[in-house]
Amino acid sequence: MTKRLKRIEGQVRGLIRMVEDDRYCIDIVTQVSAVRAALRRAEEEILADHVGNCVEHAIASGNKAEQRRKVAELTDVLRRAER
Repeated sequence: MTKRLKRIEGQVRGLIRMVEDDRYCIDIVTQVSAVRAALRRAEEEILADHVGNCVEHAIASGNKAEQRRKVAELTDVLRRAER
């Protein structure tokens, strides 16, 4: 995950250079779109990890309150992502 985020960080630095160099707007927008896609992929990976570890652990624990908390967290983050 760190490697992916560092790659995204590099893309954002590239965007800054493009703006500073007064590059063509459509080229900048294209790169912004690429960064957004990369961030979505990172988000999906993190959510999959959360479900595969945290939610799975809560289910296996048998603790109903913990299960509800993890499902509520997941529901909230998915709701925010839709906006």
